[in-house]
Amino acid sequence: MSDTPFGFGLPPEEPDDGDEGKKKDPQSGGGQGPANPFGFGVPGAGGFGAPGADNPFAAMFGSLNPTDLGAAFQQLGQMLSYEGGPVNWDMAKQIARQTVSQGTPGGSKDASVGPADRKAVEDAVRLADLWLDDATSLPSGAHTAVAWSRAEWVEATLPAWQELVDPVAERVGNAMGDVLPEEMQAMAGPLIGMMRSMGGAMFGTQIGQAVGVLAGEVVGSSDIGLPLGPAGRAALLPLNIETFGKDLGISQEEVRLYLALREAAHQRLFAHVPWLRSHLFGAVDGYARGIKVDTAKLEDVVGQFDPQNPEQLQEALQQGMFQPEDTPEQKAALARLETALALVEGWVDAVVHTAAKPRLSSADALRETLRRRRASGGPAEQTFATLIGLELRPRRLRDASRLWASLTDARGVDGRDALWAHPDMLPTATDLDDPDGFVHREQIDFSELDKMLGEAADKPDLRKKDEGEDRGRDGGEGGGDGTE
Repeated sequence: MSDTPFGFGLPPEEPDDGDEGKKKDPQSGGGQGPANPFGFGVPGAGGFGAPGADNPFAAMFGSLNPTDLGAAFQQLGQMLSYEGGPVNWDMAKQIARQTVSQGTPGGSKDASVGPADRKAVEDAVRLADLWLDDATSLPSGAHTAVAWSRAEWVEATLPAWQELVDPVAERVGNAMGDVLPEEMQAMAGPLIGMMRSMGGAMFGTQIGQAVGVLAGEVVGSSDIGLPLGPAGRAALLPLNIETFGKDLGISQEEVRLYLALREAAHQRLFAHVPWLRSHLFGAVDGYARGIKVDTAKLEDVVGQFDPQNPEQLQEALQQGMFQPEDTPEQKAALARLETALALVEGWVDAVVHTAAKPRLSSADALRETLRRRRASGGPAEQTFATLIGLELRPRRLRDASRLWASLTDARGVDGRDALWAHPDMLPTATDLDDPDGFVHREQIDFSELDKMLGEAADKPDLRKKDEGEDRGRDGGEGGGDGTE
């Protein structure tokens, strides 16, 4: 299969005049504009392709052997026939699996997880949960422990990626139709539909490639601070753990156990703070809704769209077309998201360190390695930043970790974890600037308020009875009938 996107495109080594004889042949349509297989074009302007373009299929597929040609036609058909949401997730899954099967740049190939690795992961998560019992008041959140291959990680996490990416992709899909002039929109229904189909396919391709690359980097289901996997399932990737710990000079057992502590801590937090998942995904969605598409760049891509070169849209996506709106609302949305990510990762960092420090000689080294890894992000995270205009990195991880540690010293484990009871009790971005002020500030106890509200909700007739008695007394004193 060609390694160009979707298996087609004019190879660099193909001479520019390779089809010159065809262009001069009047039977081929040369000189009359392109023989456009998509059934539309702008007469006299060379269609949406380059001036003087000939049969796009000859340029797109002429250099392929019959096997590649069939695959390319099949993928082109999938691209143009797609009628689903803003991202072609079937294509994203296919591309992600293909990317995984190709292996990592370092030459590491995916493989099924064997019984020994599965047992090692189960034992590590079980022991990690025991250690965490002393470090947090939140009980275990992992019903099962699983060892995933990279391909299994892709399958398990795609639903979460869909929830994260669709809001931005939807804006792009709408913008692709809106950038056409009004007079053209009325007569270019098929073009708009095709552009949106291609946009969904191109977005699916890029997301698939990013997910596939990320599958070669992650060590668990919660590496980016969001719950990507199924609830209650602590997951580790033995192959990636081996690669991660290869040059650290630390035993694989300690590396695996430390990473199991992090995975199990994430599971506890998301299992027993029921509002947290929707809070995080809602923050991502709120930020995404404030992203505007660079319509000038999109107009340029659409205006010069060439059926012979459909990967133009893909290249445009790679270069990024998204800009956050410079408004107070958007800045507040970004602050909420960054703070929420930092608080999650900071809590996990602090709790895991408390559990690991007395038991693992390499705890400090592993902590620092993972902090730097999360702060810098890998190439796949950079791809997502380009695609959705957002870096899923906790910029203030160290500040948040120090704050949680200070809270532990001042209020104990129970007092620290009690802050997760209500989102309004959590520290804010301002509190990360002044952790001591937050730690020693009097905190509002929302539990009593929630209890009172719950009791009032359970007794709806009590208030009516009291109001009726009051009206009766008022009526008696005033000689009225008690009605208002």
